[in-house]
Amino acid sequence: MDLFFAYIGPGAGIALMGSFLAVLVAMISALVTLLTWPIRWIWRTLRGRRAMRKAQVGRVVILGLDGLSPELVDQYLAEGLLPNLSRLRDEGSYARLGTTWPPLSPVAWSSFSTGANPGKHNIYDFLTRNVHDYGPTPSSVHIQPARRSLKFGKFHIPYSRARIDALRKSKPFWNVLGEAGIFSAVLRVPITFPPDKFHGVQLSAMCVPDLRGTQGTFTYFSESGNSGLTTDGELGGDRVPVRRDGNAILAELPGPTNPLRSGAPVTRIPFRIVGGPNGVSRLQIAGQRIALRPGEYTDWVRLAFPLAPGVYARGLVRFFLKQFEPSFEMYCTPVHIDPEKPVMPISHPRVYSVYLAKQLGPFATLGLAEDTWSLSEGVMDEAAFLKQAYDIHEERIRMLFDSIKQIKRGMITCVFDAPDRIQHMFWRFQDPKHPGHPSSAPGNEVENGYQDTIREMYVRMDKLVGQTIEAAGSNTALLVMSDHGFHPFRRGVDLNAWLLANGYLTLKDGNASSDRSYLADVDWSRTKAYALGLAGIFLNQQGRESKGIVAAGESSRQLVAELCQKLTGLQDVDRDEQAIHQAVPREDVYRGPYVGSAPDLIIGYNVGYRVSWDAAVGKCTTTVFSDNMKAWSGDHCIHPALVPGVLFSNLKLRDETANIVDLAPTAMALLGVAKPNYMDGKSLLCDDESSSNTSAPVPEPH
Repeated sequence: MDLFFAYIGPGAGIALMGSFLAVLVAMISALVTLLTWPIRWIWRTLRGRRAMRKAQVGRVVILGLDGLSPELVDQYLAEGLLPNLSRLRDEGSYARLGTTWPPLSPVAWSSFSTGANPGKHNIYDFLTRNVHDYGPTPSSVHIQPARRSLKFGKFHIPYSRARIDALRKSKPFWNVLGEAGIFSAVLRVPITFPPDKFHGVQLSAMCVPDLRGTQGTFTYFSESGNSGLTTDGELGGDRVPVRRDGNAILAELPGPTNPLRSGAPVTRIPFRIVGGPNGVSRLQIAGQRIALRPGEYTDWVRLAFPLAPGVYARGLVRFFLKQFEPSFEMYCTPVHIDPEKPVMPISHPRVYSVYLAKQLGPFATLGLAEDTWSLSEGVMDEAAFLKQAYDIHEERIRMLFDSIKQIKRGMITCVFDAPDRIQHMFWRFQDPKHPGHPSSAPGNEVENGYQDTIREMYVRMDKLVGQTIEAAGSNTALLVMSDHGFHPFRRGVDLNAWLLANGYLTLKDGNASSDRSYLADVDWSRTKAYALGLAGIFLNQQGRESKGIVAAGESSRQLVAELCQKLTGLQDVDRDEQAIHQAVPREDVYRGPYVGSAPDLIIGYNVGYRVSWDAAVGKCTTTVFSDNMKAWSGDHCIHPALVPGVLFSNLKLRDETANIVDLAPTAMALLGVAKPNYMDGKSLLCDDESSSNTSAPVPEPH
C-alpha cells in the first residue's frame, strides 16, 4: 500500500465539531441502542443462522498482506523460508492475483471491496484535480466542517453538522453480506473512511486524518542550528525550536487548529524535559511524567488539546528522544485521533474503536500510520522506522485475533501494511542497481546492515499466516492475498516536463521550468494536456476544465491516441531503458458510470520507473528523467501486468486468471450469498461453474 504523504498529497482536513444537537442525538441513540440490544441480538442471531444455511463454511478469513511480491515469495518459498505459505500452496492454492490500472492502493483495495473495476467505484489515484482551479483534491473523501455557527464572545459555537462524505461508489461486499444477515469484521482495509454502515464492525484505514487534519504531520524538536533538515509542514513534518533552561528543555507541541475560536488559532500543549542520571530524561506534559530514554519510543501518550472551557480534542502521540546532549533532538509522531474519544467517526459502530482501545490498549488510528517521510527526510533512522512499523503491526495482530476469537460465523478481513511500508523504504538495500544503494557512494563497499530486512519481513509475515491458520481452526476458509507486488523505483519520470518539451503544455511568460507545486505556473490558454497524481494525464478540455482549449469529441480522442502512441515505449536514453511500458486511453481499461472522472490516459511505467517526486506535486522541471535518491526506493506504480499480487488459500481454487475483483464474489459464494449484478468479479470456487469472468479488460504487455 502507498503513503498519501510520500506520494505528496494534501491533507483531507478534519471536522472537529458538529452541532451540539448532533451530540445530543448521538447520546439518545446510544441509550436506545443499549436498552434494545437484547431484542436485536436475538433477532440477528436467528437471522444470521438462516442466512448461513447455504454457506459452504462457517467463516471466511481474508488476510491482506499489502504489497507482498510474487517474485520474492517464489524465491523465499524455494529457499524454505515460508513454511506456512508453502503449506497453503501444497494443501490448497497459490497463484498470481491480477491488480488494477493503476496498481495503487486506493484503486486496488476499492476494487477488492466492491468486486468492481474503477469505472464503477470512482477511485483512480490518491488525488484527482479540481476542474475549476486545476488544484489537487483527495480522491476518496471530502470533509466539510460545520458551516454555521453562533458567535459568543471570542468563541464560535457551531449549530450545523460537519460532513464527511465518501467518494468511493458501489457497495462493498460486507454490506451485501450484512443485507443477507451475515456479520463481518473489517479491520484497516484502505478506503473505508468514513466507515461503512453495515451489519458488522469496522475500523477505518487509509484517509483517516491525524488530529491536525493532515495525512500525517510529525513534529521534530531541536535546538537552533544543530541540523540541516529541510522538512516543513507541507512535506510531512514541522521543525519546532526548543529553549534550554539550565538542565531543562522547554517547548510546545502543536495540535489542531481551534475551529471554536476566531481566526482558528493552532492549539499547543507546553512541555518540559529535565535531564536525569544514566541518560534517562523526564518529560512533563499535560500533568504526566514520562521517562525518555535515548533511542527508544515512549508508549502512547494521551493528550487533550483545549478548544473551549470543558471542550477538548483528544489525541495520541509517541515521543522518540534522539539525544539530550550536546544538542537536543526529539521526534514526535503525528497526533493520532484517540480511539477512546474520537473527534470524528473512525469506526462502525462508533463504540467499536472504544472497545478495541479498552480491550487491547491504545493504538495508531492515522490512515497511513507508518511515518515514511521522517525516514526520507533523515529525521529518523532505519532502526527507528522499523520499530515503529512493527509496533503498529503487533497492534493489528491483536485486533485480528480478537475478531477471530469473538466471531465464529461470518467474515473477517484484516489488512497489514508492514510489507508495503518496509519494501517502499528498504528496497535500495537489496538492489545494487539502485542509485540509493549504499555501495553507490564512492569508496563504500561494506555491508549495509539492512540487506536482509525485506527477507526477514517476509519470514515474519509467514509466521503471521501460521498463527492465523492455527487460530482459525477448521470450517474456516482462509484467503491470504496482496493487492499488488513490488519492484525497484530507480528513476523518476516528469510527465509535465515531457509535455512541456513536446508542445502540449506551456508555462507562463515563456518559462522553461517551474518549481512551484500543483501546476501553479501553467498557461492554460496554451496548454492541451497536464499530469497530476501518480499515473494519469488529463486533457485541458473545453466545457470540462474551467480554461479548457481542447474540443470534446473527436479532437479529444485523437489527442489521447496521439499521446498514447508517443508515450508507449518512451526511452530513457541516458540508461538505454524503456521507461513507460504502455499508455492507454481510459476507455480501454475502465467501464461503468464513473469513467468520466478518470484521467484521460493512464500510464503503465516499466519496472524501475515511476512518476518523479517533482511531477507528483505538479512541478514542471526541464528534466524528464532523474535518479531517485530518496529512502522511498521501492514501488508498484507500474504497468499492472508487471506487478501482480499473490493469492494463497487453504481451498482449491480456479485461479488461472484470478483478479483482485474476484475476492468479493468468492467470499460471498463461500457464505452462500449470490453476487450482485454490478460486480465484475467471478467466484473462484471450483464447484461454482455458473460464475463467468466479467472482469474489466487489462491490456497485455507488448
